[in-house]
Amino acid sequence: MKTPITVSNYIDKYGLNNWSLELSSNKKFNNIVVIPAIQESENIKLLLTSLLENDKKYLEKSLFAFVINNPKSSNDDIKTDNKKTLEFLRKIIYERNDYGINIVLVDASSNGLELPEKDGGVGLARKIGMDLALKQFDYSNSNKNILICLDADCTVSNNYLESIIESFNRSNIHAAYVEYEHILSEKKQDKLAIICYEIFLRYYVLGLRHGNSPFAFPTIGSTMICDYESYIKIGGMNKKKAAEDFYFMEKLAKITEIKKISNAKVYPSSRGSWRVPFGTGQRVNRFSAGTHNEYLLYDPKSFDILKSWLKIYNSKEIFDAKYYLKSAAAIHKSLYDFLVQNSFQESWSKILKNSKSDEQIQKQKQIWFDGFRTLKLIHHLRDNGFPLVNMFEALDQYFELAKHNLQFKRRNVIPSVEEQIEYLDLLRKLS
Repeated sequence: MKTPITVSNYIDKYGLNNWSLELSSNKKFNNIVVIPAIQESENIKLLLTSLLENDKKYLEKSLFAFVINNPKSSNDDIKTDNKKTLEFLRKIIYERNDYGINIVLVDASSNGLELPEKDGGVGLARKIGMDLALKQFDYSNSNKNILICLDADCTVSNNYLESIIESFNRSNIHAAYVEYEHILSEKKQDKLAIICYEIFLRYYVLGLRHGNSPFAFPTIGSTMICDYESYIKIGGMNKKKAAEDFYFMEKLAKITEIKKISNAKVYPSSRGSWRVPFGTGQRVNRFSAGTHNEYLLYDPKSFDILKSWLKIYNSKEIFDAKYYLKSAAAIHKSLYDFLVQNSFQESWSKILKNSKSDEQIQKQKQIWFDGFRTLKLIHHLRDNGFPLVNMFEALDQYFELAKHNLQFKRRNVIPSVEEQIEYLDLLRKLS
């Protein structure tokens, strides 16, 4: 079967011509895992070893596309390591594949192929790999063509591929994320850092879930999955150097429900890192530097305000802007102020004027009050009446607020490592 016209149109409009896939056969696949890598020569071997634990049946159906990348300004250590990675992968592709895994690579690292300084980062690296993957899909059968994001410093569970492929095909899923779990370091400081950060991540998702937000899902690059149709509908991956995962998942959530692949896991690295300006690596670095009080979370009451607002805003009934603003003021003045500052009245009037049906209005609601504006509201509440609170006090309050009927008997404001792990384990179960 020829490449669908939607794919050809997408490539013509959004595709990049500077890079290409290095491959040893023209075999097509229904499942393609895209893995950006910068200075990851040792971690890639660990990833491949973990992938080998997956069922051979699913490995044979899947292609792994490594995007070895760096900007031209990268230091010699990075370039040398990337060269080492390219040599390692090329031996697998062209000479001897001891892993028995279908591998292709994109060289976005060698002289003349480097990422541009302006956009050179993980977003562009993912986009390059995902766009090129569209040309390697087998469009001739009824199986879903699935784009799977992973990172080179991760490992995966032995049912990783099976769970994703079977879930997408059996349940006709269009977008999803895989459950994740950071591996806790043996070093106490690093262990504390990643416990703190993962609690922060999971707490925010649980807070959004409590508020009945349609954006209540983690936005972690190594856990993202979608079918090719959804990828094209949202205009593909963005080029952001950081938070590419947040904006990608947010755009997907505006066109389809984000499902959870709960019976498989990705194990992201818990190391400190220079690779992105924020995220796991930087939070671990920051924790070690001691420049911030990391044991703080949003006030749980913020999510109660969100819940009250979304109950009105996301209802099937449609009201004028004055009604929504009056309702917001009754919930809390800070919510009202936020809507005014974000030009809600003007935006809502345009939505009503330009929408041709109630269904379209409901869609526009979600587009306007999206994941980013939700986060902005939580930050606005933080700065106007609901300041950050102690992490474990916030968790205790949340459990009570969400009626989980859970109480920890901690002795200190900052509990012991063992007690922190208990909190984290519970959040892993709840989220």
